Amino acid sequence: MKVSGFSYMRNSFTYGYPVIQSIKSVLPLVDEFIAIVGKGDDGTREAIEAIGSPKIRIIDTEWSIAMTKGGKIFAQQANIGLKAISPDADWAFHIQSDELIHEKDIPEIRQAMLENLHNKKVDGFLFPFYHFVGDYNHIGPTRKWHSKEIRITRNDPKVFSYRDSQGFRLYDSEEAYNEDEKKNGTKLKVKLLNAHIYHYSYCRNPYLLRGKVKKFSSYYSQGATSPEFTREEEPFDFHSVIDILAPFTGTHPAIMHDAIAQQNWEFKYDPSRGRFKPRHRVLHEIEKITGWRIGEYKNYKLIS
Repeated sequence: MKVSGFSYMRNSFTYGYPVIQSIKSVLPLVDEFIAIVGKGDDGTREAIEAIGSPKIRIIDTEWSIAMTKGGKIFAQQANIGLKAISPDADWAFHIQSDELIHEKDIPEIRQAMLENLHNKKVDGFLFPFYHFVGDYNHIGPTRKWHSKEIRITRNDPKVFSYRDSQGFRLYDSEEAYNEDEKKNGTKLKVKLLNAHIYHYSYCRNPYLLRGKVKKFSSYYSQGATSPEFTREEEPFDFHSVIDILAPFTGTHPAIMHDAIAQQNWEFKYDPSRGRFKPRHRVLHEIEKITGWRIGEYKNYKLIS
């Protein structure tokens, strides 16, 4: 069995992404890792080279303003990596640059790929998420945050990144994929793993996060441009994205321990500031009792 990992990134350090930890978390599981590095100036590329792993192959890209509508640039970069993995790879593991896997979960992930290697009914694997918000001690447990996403697919030429790199779907050809952005392709049939993705998108220095949010938003407007990062005068208000938070009682991936110890901001969760719509509060209470997230968007077909 051969497994290829891939991710895309650009100026990750500028915006506080744990990109090096992200790559290192996956390296023990993969036979090769494709890093699609957008042209930047903050040393991200050099730091990835400095990891010194023979498994890593870097592909240099330049992010096009023409691909900003709807976040298409993210899918484009993901597809570059997906199509660059070795032809003899069996599985493709996509990790985004603010995501990690825990070393304790590697045996389960590897075993699932082995057991389903020749089961063609399985197109990939679905991971539940821990979304860290504010700091490393709180997670977003509500429908505001996606509960699961596909992160492993078969190495199949018909698999393409979907929308703004939100999972994957099957298309008859690259032409069919590019023909019409309204074409939805076919959802992948996936199995759910117990292994989590540790997602640190809203867990970083609030000044860096404010810059990241502004820059990220610019990738969703057709032809939009935005200045490169400058130090923000005001920090990001974490409570602007919070309905409620829950305490995280587990352990973080070991590769994150140094970053956690060096946290250079303070976050105080104030439940009274939660922006929770009454309807969503009711739905969350139902989910807590039943485990069922009513009306959840699912970009996959779950199989047992």
